[in-house]
Order: sequence, then C-alpha cells, then structure tokens
Amino acid sequence: MLARSAVFDIYGDHLLGTTGWAPVAALVQLTGVVDVAPAATRTAISRMAREGWLDAETRSGVRGYALTPRARHRLASAAQRIYADRTPEWDGEWHLVVVEHSADRSVRARVRGSMEYLGYARLAADTWVAPRPSDDLAETLGNGYREFRSRLTGDPVRFAAEMWDLDALAEAHNGYIRWLTDLVADLPDVDAAGDLECYTTRSLALHEWRKFLFTDPGLPLEVLPPDWPGSRASKQFRDVAARLRPGAAGYVDTCIRTALGRSTTDPTDGPNTEPNTEPNIEEIR
Repeated sequence: MLARSAVFDIYGDHLLGTTGWAPVAALVQLTGVVDVAPAATRTAISRMAREGWLDAETRSGVRGYALTPRARHRLASAAQRIYADRTPEWDGEWHLVVVEHSADRSVRARVRGSMEYLGYARLAADTWVAPRPSDDLAETLGNGYREFRSRLTGDPVRFAAEMWDLDALAEAHNGYIRWLTDLVADLPDVDAAGDLECYTTRSLALHEWRKFLFTDPGLPLEVLPPDWPGSRASKQFRDVAARLRPGAAGYVDTCIRTALGRSTTDPTDGPNTEPNTEPNIEEIR
C-alpha cells in the first residue's frame, strides 16, 4: 500500500466527519500497522501539504495536519461513491464533455486520468462521455471544457459495452468478492475482533475497494448486464465496513489520544530525511 493512499484513507474514512486533523505521530502509527514505513508516511504528508491537500497545524503543542477545504470536498465526493448503496436514478441522457486540446502529452495524460477517475469514457479525441455530470468536473478542468447533454439514438446497453470494458470490470468485482470473503474469514469473529484487527481489516478492505473509483464509472443498472456483480461486491464491502467501523474508529481515536499525550520531541515525529519516492499524481489514489 502506498503511503499516500494510506494517509488519504485515514482522513477520508475516519477524520472527514470529525476535526479533519491528526498528529503526525498518529498518522505514522496508523499507517505502520498496514506496513507503511514511517519515513514514507512523513514524505507523503509533506507532499500532500505542498499540493494543497493538507495544512500544517499545531494543537496542544503537538504537530499535525488538517484537511484543506479542497481536500474535504474531494474526499466527501469520493466517500459518496465508495459507500453508495445504489446508483442514482438515470434520465436516459448522457453527459458529453469536450476538453480544450493541449499539445502537451503530460497534460493530456493528466486529463485522461482525471476524467476516468470521474467516471468518463473517451468517446473521441478530447471528448468524454458519462451517464451523468460529475460534481468535481469544474474543479478538475477549470474553464477548459464545454459540456452537453445528449440522448443516444441507438441501444444504450450496447453503447455502454463499447465505451467501458464491462467483462473485465465484472471479473474485477467477482475477484473482490472472493478476496474480501477470504480476508474476513481470517478473523475468528468480526463482531468480537479487537480494535487493531478491525482497523487493519477495514483499511485493507477499503483500500482495495477504493480502486474501483478509477475503473467503475457507476453506470445505471439500465445499461448493465443482468445480475451485475458490482452490486453484490458493493453490498458485501458496505456490510463488512459497517461491522468493523466501531472497532476501527476506536483504534484511530486511541492513536490520536496517545499522540496528543506525547512530547513534541517524540522521535517518531522527527524531520523527514528520506528521499521522495512517492509518485506525483494529482488525483487521490
């Protein structure tokens, strides 16, 4: 698990609905139990602050970081997609976005990654399509695009299959169901598991499920094959996450309270001297 992903998961899954702040030492401890090195966590935090996702704040004499408004908006949007119990109703229209062309290949690659994260498929050069508009479109593209609403003349089921690789996506969902079943089977009793077990298991389940933000556009059931496995995978994830939430939240709270009781000279919260090895990407991955 990348340190950046682990830190975003902590803020998005546990801190977004509270203060949005955590001590560095707590973040180091929480990422450490999912096998992220302390130096990698500190590097990721520093980069996330430079990119505008986190603000450095000292509270009660303890150094920590809080979510910026931009990060709160993005994480809230992601949480809605992660924990959605059903896809929104669809009016039968498609959302078309024509992005301002750039001659810079790196800019085009960044736009492609952003649009796929938001659930759009590439219809043509600089033209993207999705079943509904994304709330994050303006923040992602600025003013460099035009948008249209259109109704397809033809079979929407066939169109969706042409735009997205639904066979591969279905297999990925089935794979997640099998993987999550095995993960939870390692616990003797989910409801009686300790806080640390709840946190680590929930973190792993969330980390794998969150990857679907980049591959699953959340298509309406009207254009999906019958008995779509994504619906079963979503329900199984939400059921497991709900059962593990109290224990996981308890562990996060314990780590934060412990960090607040530490001296600001705690060695685990020292300066970062490690080389930067995290990929520099704009999207929350």
